[in-house]
Amino acid sequence: MPLAAFVINPAMVGDPRRFVRQCRAAARASGWEPLFEQASTGPGSLPLARRAVGAGARLVVAAGGDGTVRACAQVLAGTGLPLAIVPLGTANLTARALGIPAREQAAIEVALRGTDRRIDLARAEGVSADGTGADGEGMWFAAMAGIGLDAAVVSGASDPAKRRLGWLAYAASGAAHLWLPPRDFTLRLDGGQPVSLPARCVVAGNAGLLPGGFTLLPDASLDDGLLDVGVLAPSGALGWPRVAALVLTRSRRQDRQLGRFQARRVEISAAADLPRQVDGELIAPGPTLAVSVRPAALTVRVV
Repeated sequence: MPLAAFVINPAMVGDPRRFVRQCRAAARASGWEPLFEQASTGPGSLPLARRAVGAGARLVVAAGGDGTVRACAQVLAGTGLPLAIVPLGTANLTARALGIPAREQAAIEVALRGTDRRIDLARAEGVSADGTGADGEGMWFAAMAGIGLDAAVVSGASDPAKRRLGWLAYAASGAAHLWLPPRDFTLRLDGGQPVSLPARCVVAGNAGLLPGGFTLLPDASLDDGLLDVGVLAPSGALGWPRVAALVLTRSRRQDRQLGRFQARRVEISAAADLPRQVDGELIAPGPTLAVSVRPAALTVRVV
């Protein structure tokens, strides 16, 4: 039987032993021989995914949150080996964008019996695969990276709060950070002329969803060969209500409070070190974030 490797974040599973039994039974019923690797963090999944590929896995199942998915995607990029997702995290942005069922058993069935689809990956340049330093390979991701307010919100959503409140932990952190002052950013798209502008944050997305299922970048697609860039710049008393209305209605209208663009490569710079995040994982603060897209880099298992 072909080998299916399950890379599991047990911290996100209520009963890890029961979950392993559930996956083992489903895998064997579907004609797969299961292999189980367990990690405590998203970056900790990197060596486990590499070990699974080295063991000859023909399918890698990321059972965890966006960090686990991102780490497995880093390893599988360009290999043609399919990545399946059992979403167990708080946001599960990549799984949501792919239409993966939220229920464990349904997601496991899709992982083992679904169809394959090629999607793009984005790359945060000059960041190591585990987010700890500079690296020529870069940090590959499937959903969204950002610098400024969005990363501060990620930092403010603690693990205990996420376990207790789910995606509302991000909402609570966001409310606490709404009044952070705007910063001066410079934005360069596809090597064009740099544009300077004040903003709370700038994000580059391969997918356009926020925690809770809200759509920040309505034109974002996982397989269009483009990055979608969002510039969050609310100002004045009506700034945040205006941004909220644009997001809740999925408006595509260009607005000075929320600018949206598309490019194959984006360079973002600020005048000072700012928080940065990649698929919900904090990386070292810095003044820059450069992101590029690699079309059709990853095979994923979908409904």
